[in-house]
Amino acid sequence: MIKTLYHGSQTAEVEPKFGLGSDFHDYGAGFYLTDRAELAAEWAVYRPNSLDGWIHAFELDLDGLKVFDFREAGVLSWIAELMKHRAADESSAYRRRAPIFISRYGIDLLSYDVVVGWRADASYFYIAKAFVRDEIDVSALDGLLKLGGFGIQYTVKSERAYRQLKSLPDQRLPVVFSEKHADYVRRDSAARDKMRELIADPGFNKLERLFSDIIREETRV
Repeated sequence: MIKTLYHGSQTAEVEPKFGLGSDFHDYGAGFYLTDRAELAAEWAVYRPNSLDGWIHAFELDLDGLKVFDFREAGVLSWIAELMKHRAADESSAYRRRAPIFISRYGIDLLSYDVVVGWRADASYFYIAKAFVRDEIDVSALDGLLKLGGFGIQYTVKSERAYRQLKSLPDQRLPVVFSEKHADYVRRDSAARDKMRELIADPGFNKLERLFSDIIREETRV
């Protein structure tokens, strides 16, 4: 199966190469894309630096590739993956607890060619931060991730996957900062406001099973 994907960047020329990318991104080093061109446009100019950007189109041949999808694994595994690469809190308690949580819910992605899952944009990473502060019940996490409309990202991880990624330079499109940055800010702000509203709703967020409860369950074993 061949999937058309898009990458938003402030760089006019993009050449994906295996081994590049920061380990501090959501799923570590790799090349990040989305299947929605309008989201790639917003991601190209999300930084408040007034610089224009570009949408770069690609085709990814998924045949023979091993794909891991966090939507199937569940939100707790997704949060555990974020914890591997980004600190959800600065407290000493979090630093002690994070390895316990990761050992329970973390996934070894080394054998996978492509990783699919939610993008930990500002508002989505807010969910992870609030969860480790015991502000969100486990049962509320899935509902919160459906907010915001940030879509799903595809991360090319393996050398084989990079070989099966084809650039479509004739479909490259410019993105004007003054036209698209405000769309990104509106989407993120609206999602964050709705999240705060739901987190404060005791009918939605019951606070019955929290991050610290999971840690206690694991340390009793």
